[in-house]
Amino acid sequence: MGFLVRRDLRLAMRRRSEVLLPLVFFTVATSLFPLGVGPEPQTLRTIAPGVVWVCALLASLLSLGGLYGSDFADGSLEQMALSRHPLASLALSKAFVHWLLNGLPLVLVAPLIGLLFDIDRDALQMLTLTLLLGTPVLSLLGGLGAALTLGLRSAEMLLVLLILPLLIPVLIFGAGAVVAVASGLSASGHLSLLGALLLLSLLGAPFATAAALKIALD
Repeated sequence: MGFLVRRDLRLAMRRRSEVLLPLVFFTVATSLFPLGVGPEPQTLRTIAPGVVWVCALLASLLSLGGLYGSDFADGSLEQMALSRHPLASLALSKAFVHWLLNGLPLVLVAPLIGLLFDIDRDALQMLTLTLLLGTPVLSLLGGLGAALTLGLRSAEMLLVLLILPLLIPVLIFGAGAVVAVASGLSASGHLSLLGALLLLSLLGAPFATAAALKIALD
């Protein structure tokens, strides 16, 4: 798995513009809302959790199309399938690299975005925590969607239609935890559900992705 992670990271560094696109989209999209909605602090604090989470979800979807596409096109994916390494470890490494390049930067930049919406420190910390728990789920389930649509026509559109309903619970619980903290309520229920989604995704998504990859390669 370590070799696959290093390989994908080296390949990603050769196309840095594609790697930076989700982060640029997330930053620009979230920054436009305070300009469009206006400077009213209460309004900005109210919409902040939903805006940040929706933009994070869309930014994650931007880079899923090429998760397996380039390896499938040049035959590398077939060679990996024939190697001694199980396809589930390949799926897990791909999801990890996707999170490292796309999810982690969103987590790191989220506190700066939160300042634009004038949210308080506790809500800001909760926003960062929910993104830390939720963005790996986006990468794991997104990898499953990328494998299911591999080699199909209009794969990007099919990927969005297929995987978006599965990601809605992450959006709801992630934004809900921040809203709860901002309202002075406990967010433990939302965090527990996010943690459960992350655990289920870690246990199930790599094997489901491996099965989808086998079907695509047959």
